[in-house]
Amino acid sequence: MDNQPLILDLLEWIAEEPRQYADVMEAWRTSCPKLPIWEDTLDAALVCVRSQQVHITAEGLAFLTQHRSSEFG
Repeated sequence: MDNQPLILDLLEWIAEEPRQYADVMEAWRTSCPKLPIWEDTLDAALVCVRSQQVHITAEGLAFLTQHRSSEFG
């Protein structure tokens, strides 16, 4: 993924605690077609939306763990 560093940042932010959907949209939605961070993350099932809250999925946690640990090891 070309946007991997930004996707990892988004996943780390959501992993801290579930975020309100409106807060995620305010922070991560973009009108730039070259930086669809939210869309890429959602399409890859790395996050999910339940009851207006955005949660990291098991796939998202695995992705985050795999890619962040490889940066330091």
